[in-house]
Amino acid sequence: MPSSLPRTAAVPALVSLALACGLVVAAGPASASGPASASGVRIHGIQGTTRISPLVGTPVADVPGVVTGIRAYGGSKGFWFQDPHPDANPATSEGLFVFTGSAPKVEVGDSVKVSGKVNEYVPGGAASGEQSVTELGSTQVTVVSSGNPLPAPVRITARSVPAAYAPHGVAGTGDSINGLRLRPRTYALDYYESLEGMNVSVTNTRVVGATDPYGELWVTVKPSEDANRRGGTVYGSYDEQNTGRVQIQQQASTADSPFPTANVGDRLRGTTRGPLDFNQYGGYTIVAGHLGTVVDKGLKREVTAKQKPGQLAVATYNVENLAPTDPQSKFDSLASAVVRNLSSPDILSLEEIQDNDGAKDDGTVSATETVRKFVDAIAAAGGPTYAWRSVDPENDKDGGQPGGNIRNVFLYNPARVSFVDRGTADATTPTQVVATHGKPDLTLSPGRIDPANPAWNDSRKPLAGEFIFRGRTVFLVSNHFDSKGGDESLTSQHQPPTRSSEVQRLAQAQAVNSFVKDIRKVRKNAEVVVLGDLNDFQFSPALAALRKGGVLNDDIDSLPVPERYSYVYQGNTQTLDHILTTPSIKDFQYDSVHINAEFAQQDSDHDPQVLRFRP
Repeated sequence: MPSSLPRTAAVPALVSLALACGLVVAAGPASASGPASASGVRIHGIQGTTRISPLVGTPVADVPGVVTGIRAYGGSKGFWFQDPHPDANPATSEGLFVFTGSAPKVEVGDSVKVSGKVNEYVPGGAASGEQSVTELGSTQVTVVSSGNPLPAPVRITARSVPAAYAPHGVAGTGDSINGLRLRPRTYALDYYESLEGMNVSVTNTRVVGATDPYGELWVTVKPSEDANRRGGTVYGSYDEQNTGRVQIQQQASTADSPFPTANVGDRLRGTTRGPLDFNQYGGYTIVAGHLGTVVDKGLKREVTAKQKPGQLAVATYNVENLAPTDPQSKFDSLASAVVRNLSSPDILSLEEIQDNDGAKDDGTVSATETVRKFVDAIAAAGGPTYAWRSVDPENDKDGGQPGGNIRNVFLYNPARVSFVDRGTADATTPTQVVATHGKPDLTLSPGRIDPANPAWNDSRKPLAGEFIFRGRTVFLVSNHFDSKGGDESLTSQHQPPTRSSEVQRLAQAQAVNSFVKDIRKVRKNAEVVVLGDLNDFQFSPALAALRKGGVLNDDIDSLPVPERYSYVYQGNTQTLDHILTTPSIKDFQYDSVHINAEFAQQDSDHDPQVLRFRP
């Protein structure tokens, strides 16, 4: 999964669904005149037994219920209400969101009757492939009484959530599950959907996704589900989803009530309860009127071992849009991590180095100032004075933040490693492999791999270079593959979700695999390291293409399965960053150094990877 889907700005804790412009049937603000109506309808009749209301587009009148939660800010103001007299069908939800368009004039505990039109709202828009939220719009609200007890929350537990994730969608509809009857005792997504809008609770859960800048975190109700020793829930297969993950937000604005800070492995002690919402940034979400208490379990940032004199240490680190416009504190914190947590590797492949004026889109492509500030910060932190090599991209041709011109950069410690400079590279001239006295050389070092290949359109081009360590040549290929932007979410109405971005990463992986083959054709036992933010999982088609033909091994596979991760997204602990090596590199130690992804306070959203080996 994206890595992560981008958000354009920090907004309050409850990210407004209306910002996504995703209405199927438009909701509107309160109407002065009531709609022509169908009488006698209750909430479970509106929700129905599938994801789409049987009354979508239909006016309804005097629907009864008790207010269980209020959203009084953001672009999707409204409230949730619930029928205290449920039917006997476990597939029909008894809760519903009422879109008012302005601050609701109701209080939690009010008994109300609501008239309005039934809508299906798609967070993120119809093109996102997301499921929809059933809601009422164009509403009139009558308060019947106040101070009523709330319907008892449905307890979401390890036993109540099925192990199977979702049914397979219907052929001919893009594999949509919208029309399927809900089976809440069989599938996790059906279970959550059957509770949409209802008052629910979780108790004494473990945090599996740290507090983010938007005022939300993730917990699991299944403590043994793919758990690792640091408290995460490991994502290991497209076919085995982690069903116990639930997102937590709060009803109050973060300006009025700061959201608690939690890291992976912390506990959310006590009961957290509120309506179960659905949004584009996590799917099913408890919008808590009452939050449990965060218990700090003391997660520590890891420190990798120092390389031995005869070992070459190489690392990859996505430094998340590093630019001179960032505060010096970001440079200092990243530099401190390189020295203390990564133990000053001999070669460091950096991803997301921006140009000298950051996101300002004025044609600047040089990153000399960005790299100089980082190299100086590392030296000031007690590390080596790194030298560096890179190739400037064409302006606005490599994707990423507009104007930022992100690129890959090699840092290397000249006291231990030499760089082989050959030729004068530019953004569009490919480096190639040639044989010189029976050994492989690059025509350009540093150089870019096959930059005219459509696989690299609007994406970073790999940076290749030759290094010498103790008289041995080691080839490095630094990568930052295309992002997962545009992929459907795990909670998509299409099951399995469409992963459209895989096509480009597959082509990128094939190009890199071919380049490594060219090196090995000249010398089969050549030592090649392919590393970087590959934006994909070890079980993905892209990684299979990189390994194809036994050309490369994915060295993170040398770790125990629960330790194979570099990123946490929506409560899934997963791998996006990799170091792969040719089979000739046998004597190595691999370390995914967990210093960012599990923490609320991050220098980057990625964990760096380190490989130590004897060339």
